[in-house]
Amino acid sequence: MDLSSVSVPLWIMAVISILEVLIVIGLGIGGYLVYSRVMALVKDLEVRQIAPIREQVDAILTDVKGITARASHQAARVDHAITGTIDRVDETATRVRAGVNDKVSQAAGVVAGVRAAVASLFHKESPA
Repeated sequence: MDLSSVSVPLWIMAVISILEVLIVIGLGIGGYLVYSRVMALVKDLEVRQIAPIREQVDAILTDVKGITARASHQAARVDHAITGTIDRVDETATRVRAGVNDKVSQAAGVVAGVRAAVASLFHKESPA
């Protein structure tokens, strides 16, 4: 076996291995450069487009929170006013009922008295 016939393919394989390593290193560097550019583009997009939209959304949410708080406060006030009004209506109805019952009782007493007087006048017995 001749060593010179074996050394040529070994040299070819070594050169190919070195080329492969250089290609892998080149692909790694190229991938890193693409990654850096994409990240710079994403940051630029975030600064120019997303950040202003986020600020607007935050402002809208703050406004909505304030409006909700005011609406809740007003609803509580309306509920309190309605409850107070209903309580006063119930109290007034009770007073009216009591006043009407007193007047009806007095009128019934007067009618009973008149009836008794009329009955006593018509049922008088003559002395025998």
